[in-house]
Order: sequence, then structure tokens, then C-alpha cells
Amino acid sequence: MATAYLSPGVYVEEVDRGTKPIEGVGTSVAAFVGFTERAEELGGNGSGPTSLLNKATLVTNWNQYTQKFGGFVEGAFLPHAVYGYFANGGGRCYVISVATLATSDDPALASSAKAALPAAGDPKAGSLSIEARQGGPAGNEIEVAVKHEAAPPAAEGEEPPKGADDAFTLVVNHGGREAERFEGLTFGTGARNVETVVNAQSQLIQVKVLRKTGKMAERRPAEGSYALQGGEIKALAIRAPQFEGDTAKREGLGALEALDDVTMVAVPDLMSSFLRGDMDLDGVKAVQTAVINHCERMKYRFAILDAPPGMSPQEIGDWRQKQAGYDTKFGALYYPWVAAPNPLSASGSSMLIPPSGHLAGIYARTDSERGVHKAPANEVVRGAVGLEINVTKGEQDGLNPIGVNCIRAFPGRGIRVWGARTLSSDPSWRYINVRRLFNFVEASIEAGTQWVVFEPNDQDLWARVRRDVSAFLRLVWRSGALFGTTPEQAFYVKCDEELNPPEVRDAGQLIIEVGMSPVKPAEFVIFRISQWAGPDAETA
Repeated sequence: MATAYLSPGVYVEEVDRGTKPIEGVGTSVAAFVGFTERAEELGGNGSGPTSLLNKATLVTNWNQYTQKFGGFVEGAFLPHAVYGYFANGGGRCYVISVATLATSDDPALASSAKAALPAAGDPKAGSLSIEARQGGPAGNEIEVAVKHEAAPPAAEGEEPPKGADDAFTLVVNHGGREAERFEGLTFGTGARNVETVVNAQSQLIQVKVLRKTGKMAERRPAEGSYALQGGEIKALAIRAPQFEGDTAKREGLGALEALDDVTMVAVPDLMSSFLRGDMDLDGVKAVQTAVINHCERMKYRFAILDAPPGMSPQEIGDWRQKQAGYDTKFGALYYPWVAAPNPLSASGSSMLIPPSGHLAGIYARTDSERGVHKAPANEVVRGAVGLEINVTKGEQDGLNPIGVNCIRAFPGRGIRVWGARTLSSDPSWRYINVRRLFNFVEASIEAGTQWVVFEPNDQDLWARVRRDVSAFLRLVWRSGALFGTTPEQAFYVKCDEELNPPEVRDAGQLIIEVGMSPVKPAEFVIFRISQWAGPDAETA
């Protein structure tokens, strides 16, 4: 007993017999694994940037993404996927950058942009070498301007001070704007030596004097503007192990295992590696299998897979059945790729991108507007302006039964998702919304019944569990997620002595049985139309 009654009096005690409502967990948090322009976050109190490479980083809008990972960059599909996710209704996601494509500190992966400045006294001779501190294409945005400084006038009868006629100014422009300025530089020794000043203070460039002899006024760089060039990524090869990562090191897919709220997983830049030749279709299968295994292991996650590019409907069907023989209720495959405006093109042309990011956004949008029980299909793909190939009805007749969800263009109705099947051969788990509904219910019940652990395993506990779980499922039924005109037709919750005999209780177990009747999508709408002679013919 909690209280010892030792003297007469009135004792008031609080007894916890109330309900413990089960709250529904979130269903619309995506995780994207791939390549970004950069991966760093500025530290507080003026400290330097912190690397976000291979770290699961929460992003809630596009502006926040660009602050941490940069924008669109050649060779990376992840930025397009994240942009499509937010454009189609996504709200929160995690980004894991396994490689950066715009900058690199590894000279084996990136070359730095450079410029050799000519000497003022001899344009054919080199004066000063300038190199971007960061490797990769980002250095190509730097331009250096040289301005000669006039020697100060000497007093009457005096000669100009030694070295006063060789001073110059370096103005460092980045992205078309002045970023740094260094005045009073010389080739002479001392505090204003160009190498001493610039290499110690500049965040963008480093310099090296090329000519060591001759008059300093002639050796200094000629006036003018000089653009740095040649910054690029050299043969960046990311293969299956980098995508799969390591759980202990929190890298790649392994970094997601420490997160509880992720419900969708996509790896759009798997196709970047495939297009670049870093891996073949067997490598694609290996990574997609790793994504599926991750979702199955984590129980409440769903894999959104991209079909390989450049395949006809027949080829994708053959690949799906003969090579990528996935059989899972925790994933779905989408075909073909979608065309979206290319933000890196000055002409405003479009580019083909894998659809997984847009689909993740559609999942989130459908969950928000209708509920997780609604199939994420017959929904417009926002931001898509075309398709890699227009799939016909006859072609989809061969793809839909094997779990290839097609994206199709309909005159007057736009580009829409026209499939809602998982990759499972089990008819019970044929539809995406059924699997995700059970993920939602199971995760919610698991999170909402933690209070049960170590409670006395008796009839009182059984009744309380039945009450709380039934109350939650009644809300799910009222949302339209369960089939039946009454709660009794839609679900049942059983927790009694039959399920929990003495030997079960002695083992420290409490067994609760829950049955649900999920709604299935109207995938095939059939109107049966015939001629009818009218009511008079029936009575004749």
C-alpha cells in the first residue's frame, strides 16, 4: 500500500483509473540520401562552419535546405527531389549528403580554379598565381581585379620613398560582388608582402609570387580583371557501400536508424551514380535492396524506388521481373522519370529527373488532405512538365500487375500518378495505402501504450488496454480508414484470459489481438451498361 493509516482521520488519495489516449504518430516525414552542392552549417558565436556530410539533417523548407546544402548542382538529383517534395506538399524531411559536388577539400576529387596574372612590365611574363581555396566549380565564380596605387608625392627637394611605386590593390569579387579588398600590397619583404597578407587573411584565395627577380614595379601584376577558371570535380565515384553507409558511424542509410520519425525513404542519386557509370544495374539492385531491408527492419518506413532511366515499358517490365525481383510490402516502384524545368539552364530547358522526391511530397499531401488510408494515386505531380515516355493503357496493363506504378499524362488533367501498388506478391498487402495505414496504427499503438510495461498483468490491465486501443481505432474508423458501417464491423480488440493464460503471464508477456478491416482503393471502376426496355416491358 502506498500510505500507512496510523491515526484516525479522513484520507484523500488520487487513483489513476482514467484513459490514456493514444495519439496518432506522424506519417509524412521523408528522408533523402544523395549528393548536394555543399554540406555545412555556420556555427554560432562566429565559429567556423560545421560539416554536415553524412549527417542526417532536418530540413523543413527549401530556404533552409539551400542555407545548409546549397542549391541545384550539375550531377545531383537530390536537390531536385527535395524541391519536388516541398512543391508537392511535403513539410519535414531529413537530408543525408554522402558527397558534395561543388566543393571539395580532397585534391584527389577536386581541382581548384586558378588564374596566372601577367607582370606589369612584361605581359608575357608571369607575376602572381591565384588559386581558389575551395576546390570544385565554386571557385569559378571568383574574379580578381588589380589596381596600381599611385606613389605619394615627394616633398620638394626629396626623392620618393623606396618601394612607393610598386604598391597595388587586390579586389576579390565573388558571384559578381566585392567580397574582399587588400590595399597597399607589394612584392617586397615586410608586413605588406602580398603572400603574407593575402594568404593569412583571405577566405577565398591564396597567392604565390611567380617572379622573384627584377624591379618590383615591373614584377607586380598588370592592372585588369582576371577570372579564376578550371575548378571541377574529378571522377567522383560513389558506389553501393557509400549509399548503404554504416549504422555505427551514422553514415548513409545507417544514419537513419537513430531516427524515430522517418516514414519514407528515397535515394534519388542512386541514379546519378548509375548514369555516371559508377555502378551497373546490379549495383542499383543492391542499393534498392538495402533501402527495402532498412524499411523492413525499422517496421514503420516505406521505400519509394525509382525505375532506371532509358528503359521502354517492355524493358522495365523485364527488369522488374527478371533482375529486380523485389517482393516486399514495404516499398513501391515508379516509372517513368518526369521532366522538370532545369534551373541550371539559361535557355529555360527541361531535364529528366527520378520521380521519388515528387512522390514523397504527394504521399505527404494525400496524408494531410485525405488521410494515410487514401491511396497516393490519381494525384497531380506538381512541377512536372513532361515525362520520359508516355505510357499507354496497353503498356500499363502489363506493368501494373507486377507492381510498376506508372506516371501518365492525361489531356486536360495533367500529369498524374496512376498506380498504387506495393512490390508484394501477397494480395493482402497489394496496396500502398493499406501498408502505410498499418504502419500508422502499429506505430501509434506502440508509442501510446508504453505505460503498460511492468504494470500488474491482471483483468484490470486487460480492460484498460482494450478500452484505450478501441478508443483509438474508433477515431481511425471515423476518419474513413476502416471498412464497416459500425465499429464492430471495422475492427476488434481482444485481450483476455484466453490469450493470456498462466503460462503466458509467467513468461512476463501480455498479448493483445487487434483485427482491422482496411478500405481498399477502387482501382478498377466498372460500369455495367445494358439496354433497358423500360418499366412497362417488365410488367408485360
